[in-house]
Amino acid sequence: MALLDVTHLTTRFHTRNGIVRAVEDVSFSVEKGQTVGIVGESGSGKSVTCYSLVGLIPQPPGRIHSGKAIFDGVDLLKADPKHLRRIRGKRISMIFQDPMTSLNPYLKISTQLTEPLEIHDGVKGKAALHKAIDALAEVGIAEPEKRIDSYPHEFSGGMRQRVMIAMALITRPELLICDEPTTALDVTVQKQVLDLIKDRQKELDTAVILITHDLAVVHQTCDLVNVMYAGRMIERAETKTLFNHPLHAYTRALMKSIPATHAKGELLYTIPGTPPDLSDPPTGCSFHERNTLGDPSQCIMDSPPEFGEISPDHFAQNCPGCLADKAS
Repeated sequence: MALLDVTHLTTRFHTRNGIVRAVEDVSFSVEKGQTVGIVGESGSGKSVTCYSLVGLIPQPPGRIHSGKAIFDGVDLLKADPKHLRRIRGKRISMIFQDPMTSLNPYLKISTQLTEPLEIHDGVKGKAALHKAIDALAEVGIAEPEKRIDSYPHEFSGGMRQRVMIAMALITRPELLICDEPTTALDVTVQKQVLDLIKDRQKELDTAVILITHDLAVVHQTCDLVNVMYAGRMIERAETKTLFNHPLHAYTRALMKSIPATHAKGELLYTIPGTPPDLSDPPTGCSFHERNTLGDPSQCIMDSPPEFGEISPDHFAQNCPGCLADKAS
């Protein structure tokens, strides 16, 4: 049985300019100890999907219209706020995209690290402080006894991200959601942060959802990959299968956009155009106008393509135009 099973999640934002269909009919699952990637361009619905699960969508204007998210027998989407608060931060933790804005600049690191222990485990005072110091040491921060009383601005970007990881893992959660954890970090620090998350995951047997637009990161860290576009799931498969045999034209376009796949001096491939406006989404295939690697003339135009199993354990939107391979 999956640790988290999400089915038909639909989240929309009701604004003065209309309804923004941010997430439409999204389903996926996460097994214990597994790393599941959710990839796609900015605005594809990756973060909104995960924020919906833990009750971090501002309501209003956001509203979860339908779906289930079963976590150890509890539907997170229907849990009352008090019950959800007991799960969020204890059994499900999150590493946010920007540690500078996620950490409170007015509070010492010690205060921010001990807070989850006080709220969820009832550990206070010196006992909580010692655990916080140990947590800093575990994420590789030197002289944690001295740094524990520092403020966020006294840390570098990479160190702040390590603090966020320590804070997220201090309650030993069963599920860790990482929202672009390596954004704005240089390549060396990126690898250190990803290795740190992986090491702590092995030690705690924590399941991880990794939200990213970086396919290289996905290839290195994930067991299973979900590709999102325009608020919908486009493709899903095990990492090796997806990278060796991508089915959907959007997935193939993302992979073709990786600079490392081009010969030196070769013109870099870019996906033409921009993602559709989700306040006025297309009736049919959402990738039709940007499809240069398939056959857009065959795209379904009267209704959204169904998401289903195309080959064993390999799922994709069943749009003939996007599944067609222009190269063949």
